[in-house]
Amino acid sequence: MSSKDVLVVKRRFAYPAEAVFDAWLDAHALGAWLFKTPDGVMEKVEAEARVGGMFRVNERRGEALAEHWGRYVEIDRPRRLAFDFGVGAETEPSTRVTIEIAPIAGGCELTLTHEGVWAEYQARTEQGWTMILDNLSRTVGAEKDRELIVSRFFEAPRALVWEAWTNPE
Repeated sequence: MSSKDVLVVKRRFAYPAEAVFDAWLDAHALGAWLFKTPDGVMEKVEAEARVGGMFRVNERRGEALAEHWGRYVEIDRPRRLAFDFGVGAETEPSTRVTIEIAPIAGGCELTLTHEGVWAEYQARTEQGWTMILDNLSRTVGAEKDRELIVSRFFEAPRALVWEAWTNPE
């Protein structure tokens, strides 16, 4: 019989802890990075972000459908998130994934702890989580980079600019 181990993966992000944490709970964000492969097509992404709530990420990979699910067991924004995690049907055995996020200068550090990984899948699981955290970094960065701020300076009294902006005549 195979033994089960604990896998720990750490990653630093140049983004605030809140932005990295929130990406774990938003269905739209999850579909852009969690379990996403280069050639896969997301078919179903759901997230009910509450303790006891579920998330599901189903990606079509050629003829196969990769089904991932989780049940949130702890949500402490922006520091800690834990969920029971499974692949395939929800009746299959699950493992526990805990995410801890600590602010650091210039961003945050995420520590992912995956308990119950089969020893013979340790390297493959670590490679998978590393790819997933790379995807997360690109996604959070892409969201941050989409912010657009437009400003303009008018050489006019504030009241006149306000009047021009609010009066359709």
